[in-house]
Amino acid sequence: MSISDTEYARLAALPSSALLEGAIASLRGRLAVVSSFGAESALLLAHAADIDRDVPVLFLETGKHFPETLAYRDTLVARLGLRDVRSITPDPAALQARDPQGQLWAFDTDACCALRKVEPLDRVVVPFDAWITGRKRAQAATRAAMPLVEWEKGGKVKLNPLANWTPREIDAEMARRDLPRHPLTARGYLSIGCAPCTRATAEGEDPRAGRWAGQEKTECGIHQPA
Repeated sequence: MSISDTEYARLAALPSSALLEGAIASLRGRLAVVSSFGAESALLLAHAADIDRDVPVLFLETGKHFPETLAYRDTLVARLGLRDVRSITPDPAALQARDPQGQLWAFDTDACCALRKVEPLDRVVVPFDAWITGRKRAQAATRAAMPLVEWEKGGKVKLNPLANWTPREIDAEMARRDLPRHPLTARGYLSIGCAPCTRATAEGEDPRAGRWAGQEKTECGIHQPA
């Protein structure tokens, strides 16, 4: 099954404030939240938990995360009462064949992201018709034109319900809800991915400037620039 044109049109017509609740209610059992448990992930997850704590949450456990990210994941899961968080790992045979020493990131970041993130996600989203991200337009220039609702390969739909939230709005809402912060944000990490490919962000830089710094690469391959 995939999203019909009618369903897509109905989702696309929803205001951003109603998109998350409308999608979870109408596509129950057919959609999942994909979360990195990164710097701003708590906001999307808190909104999702308010609607349905049983909504599947997919976390790509690449094997290269900061220890702080894994601890933060566990903290948020417990705090929000999420009941279906799935840690998605790379295929063991593929890891052994293509990255036996765990150093692929050092000389081919695209290949490493494909192995540890893109391919595992492609595998696990097969049963779902739609998935939800926490991406925002303000995170990087390459995301500035990102739509709230977009078609994905295979007839699936990707939803970005927080796309038009500003950093100030995000910070204020996280403070209002008293949501725990990722511990690395206090050290200047405004976007947090795998440890070998993430650095703190300098003042004035895009929040995602610390990802694959020094390379032209801006996305892992799961999302393409809008």
